[in-house]
Amino acid sequence: MANSSIASAEPEDATTSHCLIRPATPADIPHITAIYAQFVATSTATFEITPPDEAEMYRRWRSVLDRGLPYLVAELESYIVGYCYASQFRPREGYRFTVEDSIYVRPDCIGHHVGTRLLSQLISECQARGCHSMVACICGINVPSVSLHASLGFREVGLLPEAGNKFGEWLRLLIMQRML
Repeated sequence: MANSSIASAEPEDATTSHCLIRPATPADIPHITAIYAQFVATSTATFEITPPDEAEMYRRWRSVLDRGLPYLVAELESYIVGYCYASQFRPREGYRFTVEDSIYVRPDCIGHHVGTRLLSQLISECQARGCHSMVACICGINVPSVSLHASLGFREVGLLPEAGNKFGEWLRLLIMQRML
């Protein structure tokens, strides 16, 4: 990982320690940036090609908050091990009650229910804000993300074959939705 202080948390800690889910703060942006950069550089979990810098990630965080939507982090043993947020699904006003979730968990913490805790809290907070539905747009073949979303009541509602290209490969976009 880009940030060695993040990488020093041992995976076994995740099974015995309390994972705190809380609102993200400006101090979390370097950790969020490092987590996302790894996904951008090494996976098809996002169609983004170039990892954004901290200033851009701060701007994105601020944009979510300015819309009154939640942006959360998972903290384990003082380390940020994942994050998620809700954004407006589409820009037109008629879509204002539908949000899209984005969730990223450090690879060494996958399987320790960090994603479940993050997404469950995001769903609760979006319900409390009066959102009507949540959409997940899952790039490529991402079995862990599909399983996570299905376990929390999302169902497949659409598939766009060859929706994007990354690493020289045409990738699908699976759309899942959950009513809130």
